[in-house]
Amino acid sequence: MDYIDYYKILGISKNATADEIKKAYRKLARNHHPDLNPHNKEAEKRFQQINEANEVLSDPEKRKKYDQYGKNWKQAEQFEEAKKQQQASGAYTSGNPFSGGSHYTYNDDDDYSDFFSSMFGNRESSRQTKFRGQDLRASLQMNLSEAYTEQKQTFTVNGRNIRITIPAGIENGQEIKLKGYGTDGVNGGPKGDLYITFEVKNDTSFIRKGNDLYANIPLDLYTAILGGETTIDTMSGKLKLKINPETQNETKIRLKGKGFPIYKQEGSFGDLYITWQIQIPKHLTAKEKELFEQLSKER
Repeated sequence: MDYIDYYKILGISKNATADEIKKAYRKLARNHHPDLNPHNKEAEKRFQQINEANEVLSDPEKRKKYDQYGKNWKQAEQFEEAKKQQQASGAYTSGNPFSGGSHYTYNDDDDYSDFFSSMFGNRESSRQTKFRGQDLRASLQMNLSEAYTEQKQTFTVNGRNIRITIPAGIENGQEIKLKGYGTDGVNGGPKGDLYITFEVKNDTSFIRKGNDLYANIPLDLYTAILGGETTIDTMSGKLKLKINPETQNETKIRLKGKGFPIYKQEGSFGDLYITWQIQIPKHLTAKEKELFEQLSKER
């Protein structure tokens, strides 16, 4: 695994402040954004490196591990745990290998792979400590109208094309795990996992609350008073409804099973709640005003 100098990528020093990191990232990301460099593979690669560098250096905990462990920072926790086990078993002698102890002195140009191999290899040279690969995280954006039906999506993570089937009913902020789609393990260890967080944008007139949908629907005054029928839009298509005479403004009705699909429960749906918004006619003619005046006298 080649060493990637995140500080060099962002063009900052190792003592850079959080504000300096943010400023450098924004400037570089803007200049190398794929939208401004269409069909430019080099710019796309550079943009990915800039985002990776910012993700690590803008996070104090990740930055600390990166500064201490270099290219093996993602395995920091595993290395520390292995070191504790070696200390407990007596196979590891005293001294901090990273600050210069009685047996090891670390320099920036050291090969970490060789270092950790010598540090954790046990007394039998044929055995090596295995480490699980790093978990990866990604986000996937989709519209609410898309989340209403099953979707197939292909995207790229860590240079790997992944095709997944997304069940209907996925929620905003929901996270799923793809086992074994993280980075490779060390010394034959298992691969890490990939966690995908969904960002569902509402591109409809409905409000989603769990599996239920809510909508305010306009209803003309005459139908509200006399009764009749009206047609409304639902997520599954148009629906004709019967309106009772003398329907009042803000009247709420429930349409069972016309809400959002329930995740991984095929054929199951939430409910749709409609609130009628009575529309008062505008720009009345003289005749219409006269008729309303007669009605008011009748009342």
